[in-house]
Amino acid sequence: MKKVLVFAGSTSSTSINKKLATFAAQNLENSSFDVIDLRDFNIPIYSTDEEQNGFPADVKKFTSLLDNYDGFILSLAEHNGSYAAAFKNVYDWTSRIEAKIFRDKPLLLMATSPGARGGKTVLETGSQTFSRMGAKELISFSLPSFNDNFKEGKIINEELLASLKGNINKFENFLNQ
Repeated sequence: MKKVLVFAGSTSSTSINKKLATFAAQNLENSSFDVIDLRDFNIPIYSTDEEQNGFPADVKKFTSLLDNYDGFILSLAEHNGSYAAAFKNVYDWTSRIEAKIFRDKPLLLMATSPGARGGKTVLETGSQTFSRMGAKELISFSLPSFNDNFKEGKIINEELLASLKGNINKFENFLNQ
């Protein structure tokens, strides 16, 4: 059985993106998964000065996790139209150890927000960038108006739910190729 690493590009203890990523993982039919939280990694802000001191233990820990999975589910928080600072920091550090962060493996990339655009700006940025960073097959999904469309741990809008499930199916098909 293929293994999927699931996380949100956020360090919020109430992250709606973590809720979405976890929900997506719970809908996998032929894969196991582990959910991690970026808050569990104590990583200094990246700079070349910091890098000269060597790679922090938690950077190595996060990077080595990526080697142990067959694919990834990532839901990005959008802060002012871009990645959340904590995710960008992990991303920057990780790319210094291995440029192909996603290890030439499938990525289900998602975003959500309370607004009607559902994090589409950060999703577009991630889609363009991650394909050059080792996301072999990149499938994207945006959930608009999180508080209206996600209740009691699931997507309640049938059209959006069907769209996500179709994307999960594509993702699993890529995992099993």
